[in-house]
Amino acid sequence: MKVVLTQDVKTQGKKGQLIDVSDGYARNFLLPRGLAVIADNKALNEIKGREEAEKHRQAVELQNAKDIAAKLESITLKFRNQVGADGCIYGSVTSKEIADALKGQFGIVVDKRKILLDRPIKNFGKTTVSVKLHSEVTGKVVVDVEEDK
Repeated sequence: MKVVLTQDVKTQGKKGQLIDVSDGYARNFLLPRGLAVIADNKALNEIKGREEAEKHRQAVELQNAKDIAAKLESITLKFRNQVGADGCIYGSVTSKEIADALKGQFGIVVDKRKILLDRPIKNFGKTTVSVKLHSEVTGKVVVDVEEDK
Protein backbone atom coordinates (compact mmCIF):
# COMPACT_ATOMS: atom_id res chain seq x y z
CA MET A 1 0.00 0.00 0.00
CA LYS A 2 1.33 3.43 -0.89
CA VAL A 3 1.10 6.04 1.86
CA VAL A 4 2.32 9.59 2.44
CA LEU A 5 4.00 10.16 5.79
CA THR A 6 2.60 13.01 7.87
CA GLN A 7 5.45 12.79 10.41
CA ASP A 8 8.99 11.42 10.44
CA VAL A 9 8.86 7.66 11.06
CA LYS A 10 12.05 5.92 12.12
CA THR A 11 13.19 3.31 9.57
CA GLN A 12 10.50 4.39 7.06
CA GLY A 13 11.13 7.96 5.99
CA LYS A 14 10.61 11.64 6.56
CA LYS A 15 7.47 13.78 6.62
CA GLY A 16 5.91 14.25 3.18
CA GLN A 17 7.63 11.23 1.67
CA LEU A 18 5.73 8.69 -0.46
CA ILE A 19 6.52 5.14 0.68
CA ASP A 20 5.28 1.64 -0.07
CA VAL A 21 4.50 -0.46 3.01
CA SER A 22 2.56 -3.65 3.67
CA ASP A 23 -1.21 -3.28 3.99
CA GLY A 24 -1.23 -4.53 7.59
CA TYR A 25 1.51 -2.11 8.71
CA ALA A 26 -0.36 0.79 7.14
CA ARG A 27 -3.83 -0.17 8.48
CA ASN A 28 -2.74 -1.28 11.96
CA PHE A 29 0.09 1.10 12.78
CA LEU A 30 0.63 4.12 10.52
CA LEU A 31 -2.94 5.20 9.74
CA PRO A 32 -4.47 4.83 13.27
CA ARG A 33 -1.61 6.80 14.84
CA GLY A 34 -1.89 9.57 12.24
CA LEU A 35 1.64 8.96 10.99
CA ALA A 36 0.51 8.56 7.37
CA VAL A 37 -2.38 9.03 4.97
CA ILE A 38 -3.33 6.87 2.02
CA ALA A 39 -1.63 8.08 -1.17
CA ASP A 40 -4.59 9.31 -3.20
CA ASN A 41 -4.58 12.07 -5.84
CA LYS A 42 -5.16 14.78 -3.23
CA ALA A 43 -2.16 13.69 -1.14
CA LEU A 44 0.07 13.34 -4.20
CA ASN A 45 -0.91 16.80 -5.46
CA GLU A 46 -0.15 18.22 -2.02
CA ILE A 47 3.33 16.67 -2.14
CA LYS A 48 3.96 18.16 -5.59
CA GLY A 49 2.76 21.56 -4.40
CA ARG A 50 5.08 21.47 -1.39
CA GLU A 51 8.03 20.41 -3.55
CA GLU A 52 7.38 23.23 -6.03
CA ALA A 53 7.03 25.76 -3.21
CA GLU A 54 10.32 24.55 -1.70
CA LYS A 55 12.10 24.81 -5.07
CA HIS A 56 10.72 28.33 -5.53
CA ARG A 57 11.81 29.32 -2.02
CA GLN A 58 15.33 28.00 -2.64
CA ALA A 59 15.54 29.83 -5.98
CA VAL A 60 14.48 33.10 -4.33
CA GLU A 61 16.98 32.54 -1.51
CA LEU A 62 19.77 31.91 -4.04
CA GLN A 63 18.87 35.03 -6.01
CA ASN A 64 18.82 37.14 -2.83
CA ALA A 65 22.28 35.81 -1.92
CA LYS A 66 23.58 36.70 -5.40
CA ASP A 67 22.14 40.22 -5.08
CA ILE A 68 23.78 40.71 -1.69
CA ALA A 69 27.09 39.36 -3.06
CA ALA A 70 26.94 41.93 -5.86
CA LYS A 71 26.36 44.70 -3.29
CA LEU A 72 29.26 43.47 -1.15
CA GLU A 73 31.68 43.69 -4.10
CA SER A 74 31.26 47.48 -4.16
CA ILE A 75 31.49 48.00 -0.39
CA THR A 76 34.58 49.10 1.50
CA LEU A 77 34.24 49.04 5.27
CA LYS A 78 36.43 51.55 7.08
CA PHE A 79 37.62 51.03 10.62
CA ARG A 80 39.71 53.47 12.64
CA ASN A 81 41.89 51.94 15.31
CA GLN A 82 44.58 53.31 17.58
CA VAL A 83 48.22 52.45 17.05
CA GLY A 84 49.82 50.10 19.56
CA ALA A 85 53.39 50.33 20.82
CA ASP A 86 54.80 48.16 18.01
CA GLY A 87 53.04 50.04 15.19
CA CYS A 88 50.22 47.52 14.86
CA ILE A 89 46.57 47.93 15.70
CA TYR A 90 45.62 48.37 19.31
CA GLY A 91 43.07 45.56 19.51
CA SER A 92 41.78 43.97 16.31
CA VAL A 93 38.92 43.92 13.81
CA THR A 94 36.79 40.80 14.32
CA SER A 95 34.06 39.14 12.28
CA LYS A 96 31.48 40.49 14.75
CA GLU A 97 32.64 44.06 14.13
CA ILE A 98 32.48 43.48 10.36
CA ALA A 99 28.93 42.05 10.65
CA ASP A 100 27.86 45.00 12.83
CA ALA A 101 29.35 47.50 10.35
CA LEU A 102 27.58 45.85 7.41
CA LYS A 103 24.28 46.02 9.28
CA GLY A 104 24.74 49.54 10.63
CA GLN A 105 26.14 51.27 7.54
CA PHE A 106 24.51 49.35 4.70
CA GLY A 107 21.57 47.47 6.22
CA ILE A 108 22.97 44.10 5.15
CA VAL A 109 22.36 41.47 7.82
CA VAL A 110 25.04 38.76 7.87
CA ASP A 111 25.69 36.25 10.64
CA LYS A 112 29.18 36.73 12.07
CA ARG A 113 29.85 33.00 11.63
CA LYS A 114 29.36 33.40 7.87
CA ILE A 115 32.26 35.86 7.65
CA LEU A 116 35.26 33.74 6.69
CA LEU A 117 38.05 35.28 8.73
CA ASP A 118 40.86 32.96 9.85
CA ARG A 119 41.90 35.29 12.63
CA PRO A 120 41.07 38.87 13.58
CA ILE A 121 42.67 41.61 11.47
CA LYS A 122 45.59 43.15 13.36
CA ASN A 123 47.31 45.16 10.61
CA PHE A 124 46.58 48.49 8.97
CA GLY A 125 45.60 48.58 5.32
CA LYS A 126 43.06 46.90 3.08
CA THR A 127 42.05 43.27 3.49
CA THR A 128 39.58 41.33 1.35
CA VAL A 129 37.24 39.21 3.46
CA SER A 130 34.97 36.45 2.12
CA VAL A 131 31.36 36.20 3.28
CA LYS A 132 29.48 32.89 2.84
CA LEU A 133 25.95 33.98 1.91
CA HIS A 134 24.60 30.67 0.59
CA SER A 135 25.96 27.20 -0.02
CA GLU A 136 26.64 28.25 -3.64
CA VAL A 137 27.38 31.98 -3.19
CA THR A 138 30.34 33.66 -1.53
CA GLY A 139 30.73 37.42 -1.58
CA LYS A 140 33.80 39.52 -0.91
CA VAL A 141 34.02 42.76 1.02
CA VAL A 142 37.04 45.04 1.44
CA VAL A 143 37.93 45.99 5.00
CA ASP A 144 40.14 49.08 5.29
CA VAL A 145 41.77 49.60 8.68
CA GLU A 146 43.15 53.11 9.17
CA GLU A 147 45.15 54.76 11.90
CA ASP A 148 43.09 56.83 14.33
CA LYS A 149 44.70 60.21 14.82
